[in-house]
Amino acid sequence: MEGVNKLEPQHKVTRPAQKHTPKGLTILHEDKDILVVEKPSGLLTIGTDRDKTRTVHYLLNDYVRKGNPKSRNRVYVVHRLDRDTSGLLVFAKSEAAKTFLQENWELTDKHYLAVVHGQLTPKEGKISTRLAENSAQKVYSTLNPAKGKLSHTEYKVLQEAKGYSLVEIHLLTGRKHQIRVHLAGLGHPVVGDKKYGRGGDVSKRLALHARSISFTHPFSKKPMTFDTGMPDDFARLLGKLSLRS
Repeated sequence: MEGVNKLEPQHKVTRPAQKHTPKGLTILHEDKDILVVEKPSGLLTIGTDRDKTRTVHYLLNDYVRKGNPKSRNRVYVVHRLDRDTSGLLVFAKSEAAKTFLQENWELTDKHYLAVVHGQLTPKEGKISTRLAENSAQKVYSTLNPAKGKLSHTEYKVLQEAKGYSLVEIHLLTGRKHQIRVHLAGLGHPVVGDKKYGRGGDVSKRLALHARSISFTHPFSKKPMTFDTGMPDDFARLLGKLSLRS
């Protein structure tokens, strides 16, 4: 995969200096209406019954409250990433901002990077299946229109090495585990995917990163674009795979 470390974002983000940044998160943009952050792999977006505090939502609530639990300031979840997926998340600072962003979510442009097993043929294409979830919380493709929601994923191979490919993903719909299930369904699961992939993988982290997002600001109506490029640990994984090829 020679040259993959040179992959650069089309629109670099400017990271503002922060005195009280939430631990483990990078704030890429903040104004009175929204927050845009980069989430690391391994951190939940929102809390579960078992884990309510080690989440992006909790950290950002604490951040906007400046450590004051009596503060009425809070953030609102607009969308989510899987725990093991890294990358861009948008949060709203009001119900009105949240409503606008969610109502216009189909117009939001989202691109991911993934390292997958094998070499895809064709090198670019569109995956469309109906996705459903079973009682074990595992998502699967089904032909039954009464069970599954139609889901679309576009992909393009950027680089290849023996046994692996770096793929750019354009997420056209946003179902749970959509990218992971669609790629696994092609026979090319994401590296490090313990749920839909292969055992004994070459990476402890899921090699899936929400790289860029473009949307309309809920109040200024200005177009907003953020692109992280490739995260450092992702680049190290690609370097390791290149040595194996």
